[in-house]
Amino acid sequence: MSDPLSTTAFRELTHFGGLDWAKESHQCTVVDRAGVIVLDLAFAHSAEGWASFREKISVFPKLAVAIETSCGPAVEQVLALNLPVYPLNPKAAQRYRDRKRPDGSKSDPIDAWSFADALRTDGHAWRVLRPMDALTMELRLLCRDEIVLIEQRTALVNQLQATLHEYYPIVLKAFDDWTAAWTWKFVIAFPTPQELAKAGKRRWEKFLHTHKLYRPLTAQKRLEFFAQAMDFTNPNPAVTAAKSFLAVTLAEQLLTLEGRLEKYRARINQLFAEHPDHDLFGSLPGAGEKLAPRLLGEIGADRELFASVEGLQSYAGVAPVTRKSGKSRWVSIRRACNKVLRATMHLWASLSIPQCAWAAAYYQRKKECGMGHAAALRCLGNRWLKIVWRLWQEGTPYDEARHTLDQVRHGSWVVKLLPQPAKA
Repeated sequence: MSDPLSTTAFRELTHFGGLDWAKESHQCTVVDRAGVIVLDLAFAHSAEGWASFREKISVFPKLAVAIETSCGPAVEQVLALNLPVYPLNPKAAQRYRDRKRPDGSKSDPIDAWSFADALRTDGHAWRVLRPMDALTMELRLLCRDEIVLIEQRTALVNQLQATLHEYYPIVLKAFDDWTAAWTWKFVIAFPTPQELAKAGKRRWEKFLHTHKLYRPLTAQKRLEFFAQAMDFTNPNPAVTAAKSFLAVTLAEQLLTLEGRLEKYRARINQLFAEHPDHDLFGSLPGAGEKLAPRLLGEIGADRELFASVEGLQSYAGVAPVTRKSGKSRWVSIRRACNKVLRATMHLWASLSIPQCAWAAAYYQRKKECGMGHAAALRCLGNRWLKIVWRLWQEGTPYDEARHTLDQVRHGSWVVKLLPQPAKA
């Protein structure tokens, strides 16, 4: 549903554009209120191309544009022209294509025309894209890029472990956490079983002391593993030579990537500390220094973006989708949502359980009702967002005592699940 302001602005539009974007070029079609095509333009994604686009549309002072995305260079270029942008969900875009071409034929001009005409007929109920402030936008992009880099780190760690398994299995027994930098440094210092055996006990102990790994409970066991380095290795020296070369390469890549991740974390922490909503999101139990900035970046700072908590819950993917037909009823996970926010909510809901008594009780009750772990966490995340939305609207931090009093005042069933204080 659209808000009244965007509906009023929509009534003033005289022309409706559809932009079918691509990496190298774009197709734009503009129709008037009667649905007549008044512009059909293909232009390159370049300074000259966008200048041509700007010149061609200058004759349409009341123009809005529909596009099958909500972010990216094409969207930024259109927003820079001060044009209202209406993002299309890919599934909805496909339905509009099918409406115009039931035979399944497809081309860039057809796509652009279907988007433009869909905006003309149905755009009054769409939500116009609201540009995000620079601070929140940078925070969101940095957090998303950090997630991608962490996924790359995980892939490299898995590849390193698979490589070591082929020729150096003893080192996999010696260390458990292969996301720690000192494991990669160990591979670089002792790339083969032969070099580890040759190094001797003094160098082994020095490595453990240097990286603060010398613990009474683990050091002796690790030294025993190191001493067994030659007991079970790949008998083919060619495999050892080749795979050790790959292992060192992967370890060096991981160290470089970890250095960049530390810089990302420092910049994210700096932006989060500067943000006006820092205290609000920083107060959420279990969110911590990693998830709090992600929650802030994905939810944003525009209070008018979500007029109700239901809109935020659907956007985050924690509200289920219900389908009814006759006497049948299906409830399933919501797929059309902000995937980054949904994953962040899953992690945060899980981490809030040991930090918050009512969250732990709520999660346990859902489990007792037969829900699986993921479904119970989505329900908990759904309830958390009711709280976050209210705090977000008020601009106040989370207060556990205040929330408990609110639960008691409203007779919440969750209160009955909490441990009751012993009577004197």
